Amino acid sequence: MTFPTFLRALNSRNYRLFFAGQGVSLMGNWMTTTASMWLVYELSGSAFYVGLVGFATQIPLLVLAPLTGVGGDRTDRRRRLVWLQVLSCLQSSALATLTLAGQMTVPVLIALCVAQGLINAWEFPTRQSFLVEMVSDKRDLPNAIALNSSAFNVARLAGPALAGTLILAWGAGACYAIDAASYLPVIGSLLAMRVPARPARVAATRRLDDLREGLHHATHEPGLRRPLLMVAVNALAGFGASILAPVFAASVYHGDSRLLGHFYSSIGAGALLSAAFLSTRTDTDDLRRWVVRGAGLVGLGQAIFAASPSVGLAYGALMATGFGTVLVMAGSNTLIQSRVDDDKRSRVMGLFAMGQGMFPVGSLLIGALAAASSPRLAVATCAGVCLIAAAIYHRLKPTAARQVR
Repeated sequence: MTFPTFLRALNSRNYRLFFAGQGVSLMGNWMTTTASMWLVYELSGSAFYVGLVGFATQIPLLVLAPLTGVGGDRTDRRRRLVWLQVLSCLQSSALATLTLAGQMTVPVLIALCVAQGLINAWEFPTRQSFLVEMVSDKRDLPNAIALNSSAFNVARLAGPALAGTLILAWGAGACYAIDAASYLPVIGSLLAMRVPARPARVAATRRLDDLREGLHHATHEPGLRRPLLMVAVNALAGFGASILAPVFAASVYHGDSRLLGHFYSSIGAGALLSAAFLSTRTDTDDLRRWVVRGAGLVGLGQAIFAASPSVGLAYGALMATGFGTVLVMAGSNTLIQSRVDDDKRSRVMGLFAMGQGMFPVGSLLIGALAAASSPRLAVATCAGVCLIAAAIYHRLKPTAARQVR
């Protein structure tokens, strides 16, 4: 069977296995994200703690990802991914057990979020760099990245809405239990793959030397440096609306967990449309311009959400932020992966993960600003940062694209 152009990466058996398993797991991940955001606000009643949960989950990416990326260039990536999925399953099981038993507290929830963040710091650069090994035709790598984003955002569309209903009926513990079970298909798909052995390293080097080499490669190549910076700015200020969605749902619009689920699903709907658009593209010639447009759309969507007088308009604004976020993140990912040297791929993707790791810093700052002033002002500030970043990136001289490897 031959898949159409917009699904062409699925012609690779290994990628089909991964795509199927990952699709199930991502649904559980989004259910856990929604459950944790709602649960911490329910337990604490504080916007600051909502931001702190995001900070605790993501801060290890910022601190550790460049180091963990070194390991991804040294070891068997598939074996590493299997063990990391097992650890994630155990972490979600702990969340489920404590919540269903009525023993969950804010400090324990934050500690378990940190644990998942530590796992993610190892998993993200490894998974991103492993994509090139799963796709038999390397020209299909941009499509594989876009399909990954599509799967992520299908889950982002359906997972929060389902979580909102489950939380109302059975509590957050049910979401955590489903998430724990969802890791099993991923583990099975990784074990079923037939991946050729990676070439042996030419020479043994120290990890610190490897890290320096990766940093030099990323910082001296504008085609890598600029998208990495855009990812960092978007992670810092591009998620203000989604971070404070629980506060808007409960305190601004006086809704329940179902409204929060619908807010997250609106973001997912926009993101899914954006990912579908990217999956139809067969080259990266004008992708830089779409990254700039995405950053502008994130800023505009957040500005509308901050000022929105009605839930209906808020839905539309959140869809716009979701569409723009995928253009920035998946578009930058594609630009980077098409330019990076393969023997440095995990290290550069570690820096990509570090850029995404600015999310916890933004999460903490946004939560603190919302607590000190108002949720609307916090989101409006994020909108301004994104619009300024889009304007600056637009004025930079484009760099010549290197041959896709």
